[in-house]
Amino acid sequence: MRGFRYFLSVLFFSLFLAPVAPVTHAQQQVTLGNATAELTGPWKFHIGDSPQANGRRGDPRWAQPDYDDSAWGAMDLTPPPGSYDPVIGSSGFVPGWTARGYKGYSGYAWYRLRVNVQDGQSALALKMPDNFDDAYQVYVNGQLVGEFGRFTARGVTAYASQPQAFSLPANLHGGPETIAVRMWMAPSTPLVAPDAGGLHGPPVLGQPSAIAGLLRLDWGTVDRAYDGNFLETAILLLALLVAIGLFWLDRTEPAYGWLVVICVLVLSLYAQATLEGYTTWISRNASLLLDAVLLPAYIGLWILFWATWFRQKGMAGLHRIVWGLAALLVLGTAMVRAPLYGSVVPAHAIVWISPLVLALKLLLGGLLIWVTARGIRQNRTEGLLALPAVLLIALYLYFDELNVLHVPVFYHPFGIAIGLGQIGAILSLMIVTVLLLRRFLRGQREREQWKLEIEQARQVQQMLIPEALPVVPGFTLESEYRPAQQVGGDFFQIIPHSADGSILIVLGDVSGKGLKAAMLVSLIVGSIRMVAETTQEPMAILQALNRRLCGRMQGHFATCVVTHIAANGETTLANAGHLAPYLNGKEIAIAGSLPLGIIEAAEFSRTDLRLCENDRLTFMTDGVVEAQNEQKELFGFERAQQIGNQPAAVIAEAAQKFGQEDDITVVSVVRASA
Repeated sequence: MRGFRYFLSVLFFSLFLAPVAPVTHAQQQVTLGNATAELTGPWKFHIGDSPQANGRRGDPRWAQPDYDDSAWGAMDLTPPPGSYDPVIGSSGFVPGWTARGYKGYSGYAWYRLRVNVQDGQSALALKMPDNFDDAYQVYVNGQLVGEFGRFTARGVTAYASQPQAFSLPANLHGGPETIAVRMWMAPSTPLVAPDAGGLHGPPVLGQPSAIAGLLRLDWGTVDRAYDGNFLETAILLLALLVAIGLFWLDRTEPAYGWLVVICVLVLSLYAQATLEGYTTWISRNASLLLDAVLLPAYIGLWILFWATWFRQKGMAGLHRIVWGLAALLVLGTAMVRAPLYGSVVPAHAIVWISPLVLALKLLLGGLLIWVTARGIRQNRTEGLLALPAVLLIALYLYFDELNVLHVPVFYHPFGIAIGLGQIGAILSLMIVTVLLLRRFLRGQREREQWKLEIEQARQVQQMLIPEALPVVPGFTLESEYRPAQQVGGDFFQIIPHSADGSILIVLGDVSGKGLKAAMLVSLIVGSIRMVAETTQEPMAILQALNRRLCGRMQGHFATCVVTHIAANGETTLANAGHLAPYLNGKEIAIAGSLPLGIIEAAEFSRTDLRLCENDRLTFMTDGVVEAQNEQKELFGFERAQQIGNQPAAVIAEAAQKFGQEDDITVVSVVRASA
C-alpha cells in the first residue's frame, strides 16, 4: 500500500528530511494489572547485524537479556503530537530511523528494551505496530516469538505492513523481560515512503484478551483507511458501467473505450492495494515493480483520453511521445525500486536517476496540461467544462509530491481517512461521467436529426426512382433497385415517347455511397428529365449531362448508359464508362469511354443494334459484379453473364444473396412478339 501511495525521489528527501541525534534513557517500568502498556521506550537501537547472524535468524546474543547494549543509541517510539500516518492517514505516526539520525540507511537494525512487568498475569501477549518498514522478528528473553515477513538464508521477502500480535511463552508472565526486535528494510523503501525505517509506533504489551481487543481496533483503523478506496471503487464501477454502455451504443466515439481501459487499470490498482493490505499474497518487491508499470500507464492513458475527447489531430505522433515517455518512466522507476535498486542498480546511481524520474513524471503532467490547453483553444465551452476534471486528475497523479512538500493531504470526515488524491479521483470521475453522458445525449440528438435528413432524402429519391414502370406497347419492362444503404448512388429512368412508340432508358451509378451520392443522383435525374424534353438522341443526352455535371461533382463522377429503342427494334446505345449491357445473355461489345463529370470535352462511345422479337436487353450496375461473399470472392462478370438472360428480380436476388457490397440496379426490356 505504501508503494502504491508514494512515488518520491531522493531529491525531495535531501531537501526536507533532517537528522535527529539519538539519546540514551533508562529501562521502562510497566504495571499491567488487567490493562495494557505502550512500550514507547526509549529503546536501545543499533543498525546492522552481527557477523555471526544469518539470514534466517539474527545473532542470538543480541536478543539475550544479559547482552551489553550500553553502547547502542536510543530510539523513543512516542508519537509526536498531531502526527498521522502519511500513507493511510491514521493518527500516531512515529518517524523512522531515516529521519532520526540514520538518513539513507537500509538493511538490518535492532531494537532492544528491558521491561520490568509489575503485577503481571499468567499469560502475556505483544501487539506490534501496524506500520513498519519492512519486516521484523520479535524475540523475548532470547526466544523467537513471531515474525512478519519471510526470513531465509537467501534474503528477506517483505509484505505491506499489517497489524500483528504474538503470544508470549507461558513462563514469561512478569518481572524483568528483554524484548528485542530485529528489523529489515529494503534499499528502495526510503525512495517510496517518507520518514522510512523500522517501527512507526510503539509495541503494546498486555493480557491476551486486551491485546486481541486492540488488534481488532487496529484492523478497524485499516478498514476505515480503505473506506475511501471502497468509495472510489464504487464510483469507478459506476463510471466503468456507463463507459461500457456508451461504447456499446456508440462505437464511433473512441473516448468511451479509453475510459473503459482507464477504469479497468485503476480497479486493478485498487485490487492490488486491497490484497496487499489484507493478505500476504503479493510481496513488496512484486508490488513495487507492478506500480512502476501501472502508474506511468495510467498517466499516459489520461493524456490520450483527453486528446481523443477533444478530437485533436496528430494522434499517431502523440501516441509515440506519450508511450516513449511512459516507457522511460517505467524503466527509471523500476531502477529505484526493489529488487533492482541496491543490487543490480548501485545506490550511488540515485543521484542522477531520481531527478530524471521526477522530470519524466513532470513532463507527462505538462503534456496533459498542453493537451487540455489545445482543447480549450479548439472548443472553448467543451474545454472549460473538462478543465476541472483535468486539474483533479493532476491532483491525484501528483499526490505524493504534495505530501513531500508538507501540504495537508489527509482529511477525516466521519472518522474515515480520505486523501486529496482520492478526492481528486472521485470528483474527476464523476465529472468525466457527466461529460460522457452529455456528449452521448448530444450525439443522439444529432443522429436523430441525421436519420430524419436521410429519411427525407430517401423519400426524395423514391420519387426520382420509378417504382411503377410505364406500359409501352410492344415491350415488356422490368426493374429492380436495391440500395446498399437507406439512400443509394444508382439511378435509372425509363421515359416512353408516345408520339412514335419509342423508349428512352437511362441507367447509371455515382461513385461513392450515402447521402452525398444520393444528392448527386437527384441532380443527375433532374438533368435527365430536362434534357429528354428536347432530344431523344443518346449521344446528345450524354454530352448535355456531362456539361452540366463538370465542376459540380466535388470529386465524384458518374457512369451512365443511355439507350433509345424505336418501336421497330432499332436501338442506339451511348455509353459513358458504364458496364456493357447483355443481349440475350451475351455481353454487347462497346468501346470504352470516360465517365461523366471528369472533363467537359469527353468523348463517348456509340453502338447501334436491332432488337428482334423476344430479344431481352439487360442493364445492370457494378453492384452485381462486385457482390462479395464471406471468402472475399467476387460475384464477377462470368456469373453475371450466366444469368444475364434471367428476369431482373432473379439477377438482383442472386447478387444480393451472394453478398451485397454496393447498390444493385437491374433493368430489363424484352421486345414482345407481334
